[in-house]
Amino acid sequence: MSKFLNLKLMMFLFFCGLPITIIAQEVSGVVKDDTGALPGVSVVVKGTSTGTTTDFDGNYSISANVGDVLVFSYVGYETQENTVAGSKLNVTMQSGVALEAVVLTGNRSKPRTILDSAVPIDNIGLDEMRNTGQPTVDKMLTYKVPSFNSSTQAISDATAHFDPADLRGLGPSRTLVLVNGKRKNQSALVYINDTPGKGEVGVDLKSIPAAAIERIEVLRDGASAQYGSDAIAGVINMVLKKNVDYTSVNVKSGVTTEGDGFNFGVDLNTGLTGKNGGYLNVTAGYYEQEKTNRPGTPGSDVLFGVAADDPTWGSWLAENPDLGMTVGQPELKKLDLFFNAGIPFKNDSGEFYTFGGVTSRQGKSFALYRTPYWVSDPHNLLHEAGTEYNGFQPTFETDVLDNNLTAGVKWKLFNFDVDFSGTYGRNRIDYDVNNTLNIDLGANSPTGFDVGGYAFSNALANLDFSRSLGQVNIAFGAEIKQENFSARAGEPASYFNPTGNGGAQSFPGLQPSNAVRADRHNYGVYGDVEWEPTDALLIGGAVRYEDFSDFGDNVSWKVSGRYSLGDNRGALRASYSTGFRAPSLHQIYLSNVQTLVSGGTISNQGTFNNVDPIIREDLGVPQLSAETSKNISAGITYKIKPNFSVSADFYNVKVDDRVLFTGEIGFDGDDTTTNPVETILNDNSITSLKFFVNAVNTNTTGVDLVLNYTNINLGEGNLSATLAANFNETTIDGEIDTPELLADNGYEIFNRKEQARITSARPKSKILLGLDYDLNKWNFILNNTYFGEVTWQHANNGLNGADLGNGPLPIDDAAYDQTFAGKIITDLIVGYEFSEKISANISVNNLLNVYPDEIDTKGDFVTDLGGRFKYPWEVSQFGFNGTVLNASVAFKF
Repeated sequence: MSKFLNLKLMMFLFFCGLPITIIAQEVSGVVKDDTGALPGVSVVVKGTSTGTTTDFDGNYSISANVGDVLVFSYVGYETQENTVAGSKLNVTMQSGVALEAVVLTGNRSKPRTILDSAVPIDNIGLDEMRNTGQPTVDKMLTYKVPSFNSSTQAISDATAHFDPADLRGLGPSRTLVLVNGKRKNQSALVYINDTPGKGEVGVDLKSIPAAAIERIEVLRDGASAQYGSDAIAGVINMVLKKNVDYTSVNVKSGVTTEGDGFNFGVDLNTGLTGKNGGYLNVTAGYYEQEKTNRPGTPGSDVLFGVAADDPTWGSWLAENPDLGMTVGQPELKKLDLFFNAGIPFKNDSGEFYTFGGVTSRQGKSFALYRTPYWVSDPHNLLHEAGTEYNGFQPTFETDVLDNNLTAGVKWKLFNFDVDFSGTYGRNRIDYDVNNTLNIDLGANSPTGFDVGGYAFSNALANLDFSRSLGQVNIAFGAEIKQENFSARAGEPASYFNPTGNGGAQSFPGLQPSNAVRADRHNYGVYGDVEWEPTDALLIGGAVRYEDFSDFGDNVSWKVSGRYSLGDNRGALRASYSTGFRAPSLHQIYLSNVQTLVSGGTISNQGTFNNVDPIIREDLGVPQLSAETSKNISAGITYKIKPNFSVSADFYNVKVDDRVLFTGEIGFDGDDTTTNPVETILNDNSITSLKFFVNAVNTNTTGVDLVLNYTNINLGEGNLSATLAANFNETTIDGEIDTPELLADNGYEIFNRKEQARITSARPKSKILLGLDYDLNKWNFILNNTYFGEVTWQHANNGLNGADLGNGPLPIDDAAYDQTFAGKIITDLIVGYEFSEKISANISVNNLLNVYPDEIDTKGDFVTDLGGRFKYPWEVSQFGFNGTVLNASVAFKF
């Protein structure tokens, strides 16, 4: 009765024009699911920072006004909103969010839940990513998505600062990355060193701060028909935060148990939401890490024929058994600033939106150590006069700037949802080589050089239409894109090389002949339709036409289907699609000279671009064209019980005319005649050459498995468990398509070692087992990640087949190959919530201090560069830092 009288009094005061003050009241209730009370559920007054959690019996109490909206959320359950109408509010939550979370990626016509999707999609929230204990987005995804791989690279020039990442073992170039559904620009770097992903171009995933991300959607299916080039392996969509009305600060730090690799980071995220639905979210972050060092310690140098008891250098080797090397993660400093904003039109008729950010990153990695018997320093440039000369280790330093900006409007037109946007993105990388010299400059040589740099940018305009027509959903649209790639020459001192010593030691600068400014444009149009003739059956199709100014056009298409198993229990799904990837501008126009060391021989390797007359006319290499693909997948999702779900998906991806970066093409060893290739080498003062060419067809087959079991009552807490796995294999179909002139002269353009980068450099299996236990204010996470074996293949096998006087030796193609065994990495994260506003966690990554197998040279000293490398560096599983201890504190206000 009193509530009724209070309501009448408020109405009387309102109509009399008198001010009304609404006093917040205590709202309480019980939160449960189908099995009983739910402890630890987050309860927040929407649009404020006021919040609490339910106790062990599911009870909560919070200060709120009549008319306020309470948001109830918990891992494994669908987020629920309820309006306050009195002092009591009981809530029943629905479990199974792992299969029912709404995702945007996968089609262009209508958002769907993971259960409804006709293709496999992972939906990963920010908390899930942070609970890996990893520092950057690429490493977080490695420990959350079995088919995604990225690991730190050592002694690989700029590649050490980008860490190539790929999905389903198909290389960095074949995964499309989106931010809020808009295409993210590629990096300026081509991975040209001996690492996984060699010869490819990817997106700089380190340029997107995790603190700005609400969730990541990973589409594990070909999607060129919807999104265009690069989506052969799948799509990664970074969805930025919005509708946040509080400020959060996260401070973290860590170090390895070896005492190196210290890291420190801090990020701030804050947001505002308007009563009319407008929003602004801003993220600022800083992160730095120090180097790690895990070199080999051979104590002798077989590359240069210097024994441990050498009369001249034996004492130096005794004092420097690691040959002065620094082998590990590079030094890094990174600064991020991102935003996401939207302003609705009046009467909810549309919205203006904009988002973007800038990342500035400086890094320092290390080249091979120049021992005192390798490079002399007669002019005391890198040591003081009168002191003993101990050699030097050049540093390779990068300055990376990545920025992107999107602005657009959404509105209704003839009952169509219309989205018109423009996007600009740019990645620039500048190189410096320090603590080095140019022998040819003598006493006038600098000890630090600007050796040039690269930049890539794209500008896009998109116009998309979508509409629901009952059982049919349609979408169509168009895209125009402009791309630019440039290479900047270094300072003259960096490439000065009259006597063939290679210019600046470790990395001669880009020369004026390597400088380039290239651009191209393309346009695409697409159509997408989905038909649901019944509640159970979904049939979809898409087609896209794309035309590029530099190599022509392409048509891709896709069909998909899903059949629901009823009662939200699961679904059968399948798809078939064709796809394509345009060769990147980098792959078309890149050229440079690199210094190589092998068997004590110093050599200069030249990369010639695809438009160079030497490549096109003298060697007869054809113009680069688009890769094409055929992608088939089929799978099942099923909820065994409301909180236990499973999905399994088979896939097969065939890629034709894959663009590859050839191996070294050098002198054939016949001193009696000079073939056309050797003429080119002599004319350009290099010992070998490389180029890009469409030459390989590959076939990738795999299976993805995901099992989620959430909200298991265990003691006084709740346990959630996830088992996810990927098994895949890539093979090369048919023969390598070698240009006729090279084939006629006996050259192999893609040897066994280069083939292994496609077929065996990444694990063929990866299994993740994650356990998450909530106990009152405590949270315990135990992650076990199995990285399958990888195999390094030798380019050729030395004496195999040679005649040493007793007849030719048997040929064994695998004589020097090595398979590195699969290993399990265990991570432990312990968190504690001191209050609604302060929480902390401690993580131990690689708890058991597991390292890859050590390199077994099998008598071939080139495999580990004379013992300089202890762990594999040309194939990659999980790096070799060992155990890392981390701690973080989070504040919310």
